Amino acid sequence: MSILTSPRGKVEVVHCRRTESQDVYCIKNLIRQFTQKLFGQLNIIYLLEKANLAITLCNDKEEIMAQATFLDYPNWNVAKQDDWVSVFRELDSEIPCTPLNTLFMHLFVAVNEYSVGCCKEIIRTVFKAVPELHFIFLIVPSYISLGSTLITVFDLVGDMTSLTYDEDFAVHVCHRHNHYPQLHIRKARVEDHDDLMPIFMHHNTFLKATYGDYFLAELIEAQDEENHAVVCEVEGVAVGFMSVCSRVNMQLLHECFDLGPFHGLCTPHPDDVLEPPQELSVPGSQDAERRSSSQDSQKIVEEPQEPVSPEARESENNQGKTAEEAATEELSSIVQSGNTSEMEDLENLHQVSTEDDTNHCVSAMSSASISLPKEIKYFRPIYMGASSAFCIQLFCIDEKYEARSLDFMNFVFGLFPDKNFCLISLPHLTPEFVLIQNFVKIVPFNNCTLEQDLYVFHRAGLLKTINIRLANLSDTPGVENLVSTLMVNKRILEDLKHYNEARRDPDGTPLQAFVADVAEQIVGIAVIRNEMDVEYIRSHYNIEDFIYFNHHQREEHGHLYHFALNPIFRHYARFFLKEILRLGYKSCLYYPIYPESRESKFQSSYAHSLTSALHYLVPVRPRRQIVYPLEKLGINAPSKAVSKAPLSYALNHTNRKLTLEPKITVNARIVVVGASSVGLSFLETLVFCSHLKFSNLTLISTHGLPGKKLLGTEQRKFLACDHCFNDKDHALMSLCSWVNVVVGRMTAIDRAAKRVVVSQEEIVLYDHLILCTGQQYQVPCPTGADISQLLTNREIPNSSKQRYTGKVPCNHFTLNDEEDCLKALTWIRNNSIIIEGNVIVYGDTIDTYTTVEVLLNLGMKGSSIYLVQPPPTSTITCINNYSVESAVEDALRAAGVTIYQEALLAQWNDGQNPDPIHSASFTTPTKPFKLPCSLFFSFFEKSVDYETFKAINDACLVYDGRLVIDVNFQTNDVAIRAAGSLTKFSNRYYSNEWSHSSFSSKEIGFQLAAAMLNLFDPTLEPVTEPPADLDRLIPMYKGAKIQGGVLPGSYHYLHITKPAIQTSLKVQMAQPDFGSEIVTGNAKDGTYFRIHINKYKMVETITCLSKEPFPSSNYIRLFGQHEQVLNNLCARYEDKLITDLYSYFTEPWCMALFHDRFIDLRKELRQILTSKEEEEHPSMEQLARQIDDEINLNENPRKYLRRVFQETIYKTLVEKSILDYLHYNHYHLPMYAWPDII
Repeated sequence: MSILTSPRGKVEVVHCRRTESQDVYCIKNLIRQFTQKLFGQLNIIYLLEKANLAITLCNDKEEIMAQATFLDYPNWNVAKQDDWVSVFRELDSEIPCTPLNTLFMHLFVAVNEYSVGCCKEIIRTVFKAVPELHFIFLIVPSYISLGSTLITVFDLVGDMTSLTYDEDFAVHVCHRHNHYPQLHIRKARVEDHDDLMPIFMHHNTFLKATYGDYFLAELIEAQDEENHAVVCEVEGVAVGFMSVCSRVNMQLLHECFDLGPFHGLCTPHPDDVLEPPQELSVPGSQDAERRSSSQDSQKIVEEPQEPVSPEARESENNQGKTAEEAATEELSSIVQSGNTSEMEDLENLHQVSTEDDTNHCVSAMSSASISLPKEIKYFRPIYMGASSAFCIQLFCIDEKYEARSLDFMNFVFGLFPDKNFCLISLPHLTPEFVLIQNFVKIVPFNNCTLEQDLYVFHRAGLLKTINIRLANLSDTPGVENLVSTLMVNKRILEDLKHYNEARRDPDGTPLQAFVADVAEQIVGIAVIRNEMDVEYIRSHYNIEDFIYFNHHQREEHGHLYHFALNPIFRHYARFFLKEILRLGYKSCLYYPIYPESRESKFQSSYAHSLTSALHYLVPVRPRRQIVYPLEKLGINAPSKAVSKAPLSYALNHTNRKLTLEPKITVNARIVVVGASSVGLSFLETLVFCSHLKFSNLTLISTHGLPGKKLLGTEQRKFLACDHCFNDKDHALMSLCSWVNVVVGRMTAIDRAAKRVVVSQEEIVLYDHLILCTGQQYQVPCPTGADISQLLTNREIPNSSKQRYTGKVPCNHFTLNDEEDCLKALTWIRNNSIIIEGNVIVYGDTIDTYTTVEVLLNLGMKGSSIYLVQPPPTSTITCINNYSVESAVEDALRAAGVTIYQEALLAQWNDGQNPDPIHSASFTTPTKPFKLPCSLFFSFFEKSVDYETFKAINDACLVYDGRLVIDVNFQTNDVAIRAAGSLTKFSNRYYSNEWSHSSFSSKEIGFQLAAAMLNLFDPTLEPVTEPPADLDRLIPMYKGAKIQGGVLPGSYHYLHITKPAIQTSLKVQMAQPDFGSEIVTGNAKDGTYFRIHINKYKMVETITCLSKEPFPSSNYIRLFGQHEQVLNNLCARYEDKLITDLYSYFTEPWCMALFHDRFIDLRKELRQILTSKEEEEHPSMEQLARQIDDEINLNENPRKYLRRVFQETIYKTLVEKSILDYLHYNHYHLPMYAWPDII
């Protein structure tokens, strides 16, 4: 916040923020004729879309006071976008402008009364936001003066001609030192104590309480050769302090952190042991093993951070040189060593999959999960050289000058001329401040129990002479040296060769290669090509969350192919990307990550090459696609570029607007237990927060991340689907690029130490623990009844709650996920079950039906399948629709499947050793029976896994049948949250019939993430406490509950309903407020389609049963729609115009209903009707509310409202909104006409 005073004495409290698209109208209103003379006729939206930085100044009422726009190339076309540096150097050689330290002002507007103050405030904000920036140029026609505002901050440099205009232009410059200067750094003195203590006390009182009032003075006095204290001062006043020490516990760091990429922070020594002994080597995996010390048998830390690499080779003759001179010489030896790329470090840390030539990409894990066999011994290098690092012990700076924190580094490196690395360690929950944004976070070993993160900065990172340029033939040796140790080096060099020879790929696509050089050394390489699938990206990804697509030319879209950067310059990665856009005349870059293309136990992701820039890109959400009836649409179908088979890759993106917009890093250790739909939805929500970077997300799961496509989609049919996530969704999210995966089971929780024990041996530390394990099918416990006694169910004690503790038979399967399905399918095929086996399917859930259908589909005889249903625990069946149940039962009988009802499992193998199961005995209400058994599937009852229960119970978390939570997902431990079917609401809510099981798992995960984001996202408004009476109400979520699958008889089944307490369908239909139902077709014929319309005329339930596959994703979009939106569905049905709903919903008119942005159109139309568009008339919403209370009508209220709607502006606005929607989304909805094409 700042205070501006006008010449007339008026005062405004103002603040700066990034310009948003809704500011355009106000910006246009601030443009004067003089503004147009200075900057020319500008398209404001286009200018903002291409700007690197746009700042808006607002007052405390959020009224726009001023706005300025900055780009990285000159306006008025006085020089080419990619070649302006030489032109400006010729103009004034004393101004050392470079692309790194220069921006150009392309627009400035302000309220006249406050224009001078606004201009200075914006300029100061820009210099503060971009620490590397030193010069802002302003170019205007030479015949125009700058005016009274801009003249206060800009100085004339000279004149130059334009490339397109027949007139001269005046060049003005604004210098950093006049607005937000670099800080003066010097050694600390005792008299600085009084200036510094208020700054320390503002942040933390712990040091004073521990060491006394004069700890800082004592620290300053204790300086020696190993300990130094420095301060930064402004106008003679100390405003910041740093204490550094050359004593570093290298042994502890070597034990806890993977310092291999840094040569252990030591100087090279002849006795260093850098390679594993031959007997430890695994053939073909030496590179992976060389870094395997960061891995463990169960857990791989897939830190998406970039580990710094090269070993230091600082010779003694660097003594006495400036930090920059020493850094330049150091850089030369680093580059020549060949160990220069962060990509090597990441690739050696992670397993790399095979090449996929069809996509012209090299597969490599960005950050994924793997689990190596326990017998592999992990090698850790031994470093014998002297320490080459010093550490920051204490650091503090006034918030006003925090942006200049890096000014300390030049001075402190000069204090230790023989050291090449600066270290700093911070608690995990410390918010990332400006200084460490230039450091690189070190990957810890899995056995690291330190409560701190370690960061490192290399001396060569001080160099500001980095230059990004197009590659040429002479760069090839330098690039070869840079990428020589990379697994993808051949592909990079091939593409560089293609660029140098033809500037094109072999397929003819334009190609560009860029190199980064520092001190005549190649330190980075990037290869891009023109993005040829622009239409596909626009139609399949929400890229328009970040850009206005129509303002970008086709050739401005680039595809990032390779990116390798020496990690000591990692803090220049964003600048590298910015220069690629400028020099390549691009405005957008895309970077896809494809799913692994081979079978593997653990999912990984691969892209063209590993990129250290991944975290400077934003992940783009995929768009839900319409399933088009292409034959029916004919020539009105979308183009092939839109409707072609999806490529299924996760898309990452950056553009000019994002190049100077930093992310907020969240280092909190967030551990999610369970890869359930709730857990995945939670992680998805966090990952796709584009302005946040969660660097410590961990998933603990028995089988890792789902979505591995283990055997295509065949095993999917074993279990019913909730339509939350499928294999395609997992590929489009690529969670493995952002989430650490620990494979194993949670066996204990240590709340005091905040750690989870996995598989009884591995330890995972957490700051926030999220329990989303859900419920699973368990091995049933036989009652032990002897059927020879002819016992009935009533004579047997209830054992349904007892846990089976014996050995699980090898041919007994409980299917809970795709891994279990794969094991069962493999066992069936390996043991000839299909031909000669007898299979018992025990349970009464929908999964029993889908499993029987899979067995029949595999070729088993129905007579060999026994469907045994236990006594029902409720009068409500799993399908809850008599028509569907009858069709399925008839199909089972027709297939020869034997059905037993109300049967309790009594014994396996007549009470003898149950492994393997040869027979199973059951009791019923009448007489018992015995069945032969080669394979036993149990879907008896879902409950919380015993190991999960024991871990929760031993941790003293409140458990009452399920884990008890409040409405904010909190358990009785503030650091532990839980969600999903594992949980129940506390009894104080008096809502035991409601739980998370009643709602959509995907929505529960999203709401859980929203509750967590309030802790991390500073852009969110603070959460207000609910009124006292409302904190006892449970939240009611509105997302649909969905289940589907393939039932016996090859019936494709889908059921969509609102969250509700389960009630029999007959009871529902008997209610007076039930509404109506629309049914077409017949269940037994496989043409059944039922829609329930509630009393408010909204679609509340959809049930489909069809012999033919149908577009489930389309039908899910019908839920919650008003029947009139469905083309007056009820009226047409009553008039007998609808005989087949399947055909009805393939008609062209309804395609918009299935469009992912149709909900946005509805919101926009509602906003029009609720807003007061005409002063003399109330809004349509207000008018509707007034009819009963204030307006006496002589006509039907509906007719009255329709007449008012048509006679006022609302009809025109609604029509315009709908036509704009259809026009803008024409690539998805070409079947609709609008006035321009009629």
